[in-house]
Amino acid sequence: MDLSNLDLSSVEWRKSMRSQATSNNCVEVAELPGGNRAVRDSKKPGGPVLGFTSTGWNSFIGCIKSGELGW
Repeated sequence: MDLSNLDLSSVEWRKSMRSQATSNNCVEVAELPGGNRAVRDSKKPGGPVLGFTSTGWNSFIGCIKSGELGW
């Protein structure tokens, strides 16, 4: 998903529920229009951001929950 035309400065980022409250090793997720998502590293909020369509996000989360990715 191309995020280059979106202003991500006003979106609400939330930490993963699996992240520890005192840890700096966190993933943050923001909900975008149309059910799309953006993901970033909390240590580098100005760094790269991954974009997922709603379908891609649902597939990604499904793979995580099923253990398909080996995590």
